[in-house]
Amino acid sequence: MSQERGAGLRLGVLVSYLRQEEKLILAAARARGMIVTPVFDRNLTLNLSAPTAAASGVDVDVMLDRSVVHSRAGYTLWAMNRWGVPTLNSAAAVTICDDKARASMVLEAAGIPSPKTFVAYSVESALEACEQLGYPAVLKPVAGSWGRLISKVNGPDQARAIIQQKSEHGSFHHEIFYIQEYVEKPGRDIRAYVVGGKIVAASYRTSEHWITNAARGAVSVPCPVTPEIEELALRACEVVGARLAGVDLIETDDGLKVIEINTGGEFKGLMTTTDRDIAGEIVEEAARVARERVMDPLTAAGVG
Repeated sequence: MSQERGAGLRLGVLVSYLRQEEKLILAAARARGMIVTPVFDRNLTLNLSAPTAAASGVDVDVMLDRSVVHSRAGYTLWAMNRWGVPTLNSAAAVTICDDKARASMVLEAAGIPSPKTFVAYSVESALEACEQLGYPAVLKPVAGSWGRLISKVNGPDQARAIIQQKSEHGSFHHEIFYIQEYVEKPGRDIRAYVVGGKIVAASYRTSEHWITNAARGAVSVPCPVTPEIEELALRACEVVGARLAGVDLIETDDGLKVIEINTGGEFKGLMTTTDRDIAGEIVEEAARVARERVMDPLTAAGVG
């Protein structure tokens, strides 16, 4: 294997558990001659008082984030970057994308079209946000994935009941109400998969339900990568600093809009629609990150 493809590279893959995608990534890395180690987030003990990752039992050239636990991934990536271990993605990019409110602000500041969004901190202010958006409105947890805990509310009584219930969950995350306009879509959305500044593939995720996540049963079918899809997905990744992401887009009367940027980059459904070796392209991007010694700006300044 050539050094260009990562032969001899020590690749750590941060995981919560091994799904089909992670197994494909491990196999692709080994096929390229990489020394690959799954790093289970639940087993980590991070010594934040030490100057190196080795003190925490981590000895890799680059860390690929595949954890599904946002909090664990965030702290681990910040620690790795602080210790000079390049990661895919960077801690800063993951911190933005794992927080829907923060991501919305970054997209808006960059002029990237996305649904109208409000954040509120009480039941009454959340209801006021729904009124301003108009019904139906969509309530989402500020952190979360797979379409879980998302609700469409059709009127003030239903909105009050759901918002009140969320406020009683006992977590400060559920006391931050992230509220978006409901956009009527043609029974599908688009997942555009970006690796290293290029779109590997795109798919339509189709469903009879208004939530079109693959994790909720949506069926993936091929989607041609149009100039509009490419331009918007790449811009979205650029402004959040993501080199690896699944960008979710929705078709509207005003053109495409960005719903989310998922740095976890799941591709189980997508890979059934394309001949591209997604797992292979991911590990080759990890090798490029290692060669470039990419570090977050805060890391370079000794912060984190």
